[in-house]
Amino acid sequence: MVTLVNLRAYWRFLVVLYQFFPLIVAYTRDKRKYLLFGGGRRVTTEMRVKRADVLLESLLTLGPTFIKLGQLLSTRPDILPPEYIEVLGSLQDDVPPAPWDESKAVLEAELGPVGEAFDSFDTEPISGASLGQVYVAEYEGEKVAVKVRRPGIEDLVEADLRVIRWSMPLLMRFIGEGRAFSLENLADEFAKTIREEMDYDEEAETLVEIQENFADDDTLVIPEPIPERSDDRVLTMEYLPGTKINNIDALDDLGVDRTELATNLQRIYLQMIVEDGVFHADPHPGNLSVTDDGRIIFYDFGMHGEVDPFIQDKIVEFYIAVANQDVDGILDTLIEMGTLSPNVDRQVMGDVMELAIADARGDDIEQYRVNQILEQVESTIYEFPLRLPRNLALVLRVAGVVEGVCVTLDPEFDFISVATDYLTEEGYREESVQKIIEGVGQQGQKTAQSLFRVPPKLERVLDRADRDNLTLNVRLEDNRGILDKLAKRLIYGIFLSFGFVSTVIIYALNPENLVAVGAAGAPTGVVALLLWRSFRSRKGIRATPQFTRQNLKERRRE
Repeated sequence: MVTLVNLRAYWRFLVVLYQFFPLIVAYTRDKRKYLLFGGGRRVTTEMRVKRADVLLESLLTLGPTFIKLGQLLSTRPDILPPEYIEVLGSLQDDVPPAPWDESKAVLEAELGPVGEAFDSFDTEPISGASLGQVYVAEYEGEKVAVKVRRPGIEDLVEADLRVIRWSMPLLMRFIGEGRAFSLENLADEFAKTIREEMDYDEEAETLVEIQENFADDDTLVIPEPIPERSDDRVLTMEYLPGTKINNIDALDDLGVDRTELATNLQRIYLQMIVEDGVFHADPHPGNLSVTDDGRIIFYDFGMHGEVDPFIQDKIVEFYIAVANQDVDGILDTLIEMGTLSPNVDRQVMGDVMELAIADARGDDIEQYRVNQILEQVESTIYEFPLRLPRNLALVLRVAGVVEGVCVTLDPEFDFISVATDYLTEEGYREESVQKIIEGVGQQGQKTAQSLFRVPPKLERVLDRADRDNLTLNVRLEDNRGILDKLAKRLIYGIFLSFGFVSTVIIYALNPENLVAVGAAGAPTGVVALLLWRSFRSRKGIRATPQFTRQNLKERRRE
């Protein structure tokens, strides 16, 4: 079996290489215009959009694993430029269903003959995706939904995962060091995510966990799994029909309050993320429906995320900082989460934040949306040393998709107002204020202690200075290697001077011996060339972000 997977992986590697070859050539020419020589070339927005379209078509052609990879990449603005994020955001996990005979073979391998496992079974799937498809059946007199893993998908995914791992060294050549770190982490993350999504036992466990977390909440419905007709390749659960959440006309016919529906959806996700720590991570309209009495039905828990307590606290602080228009608080939170480098230019990022918030405001100063702020900030992420942990990237994606659904339900929906109300009701804002007060108190105590400790220390320093016994250690930070360049130039200059003088002396003593003059002059010429090159500025691709209001508006128009 391992040998077959390897052989399939080798073949798939060649197929993938062929499919991506035009992009590989394009990225190589960005560094060397004529492949083997020449300077770099400037990559325009139009070029990126065209390449993103080519990438999208390639992912669709390569099938299920790469469709999933594209969906994951669409959540990672720390790896891809905004043009790619926008194009890949339209990637739908929608492929033609597998023939019934193949799905039947999977069902019978897991549960035995279909006629014995179920009272009746409709062989036409009601939904299909790259990893599985859903059928309707009857079990013990009740309608059920049966999710069946796509036949043969395991071997294909394993082969493709090997191809992705083998492709990493090649991809590293086209991206910067910071993004290489993120891309390498993404490969591991993707392998873990897609294997989890194929494991229906784990999906059932997640479904039950979230169901228990909302046991007392009557604003949502989650289908009950049926363990005796489920395993790792088949998941049977309660059949819950409803109206698609983006079917506005049908919802109005039912008399559903769409503003209340949007508010409930937002509050559900806030509880999942900041309180429970486990969340449904694929909230597109195909996975959300509404019952006749206005409750939200959740489908498909294959893609889910977990948030650890530290990140939960930081997400709360981020929401509160946005609600308070506290730019420094937003930046501090991003740095503490490890997503933004502590060495980033705070003034530049602060300007971006302020302009993003100002642009996103309505007539009322409180009317702005987190998604709009994130959209503006994400357009700069590719140009900054910013890394997104796996589940934080999922949180960002979920926040964007959920707000899109909410705005579809109610164009005037105020995301921040709902989030602020929720955090206030749950005591998070009060807790945040209490932490600030405690922090100020501790700082005051430390300051008081310092008032007693500093004078004796200062007196000792002054005494040493008075006795000429005071020494200072100075450390110079040279992140850009300026001192190294100066040292090289100094050494080149010394060798050049020595070589020039030696050549002149040899020529003066024996002007007819050109071989000796050449032997002395050649190394001197090489040193002169090295010295000249050390003063040249490198050419190539440069990202010099210009953060002005006009620039942000131009980004939106593009």
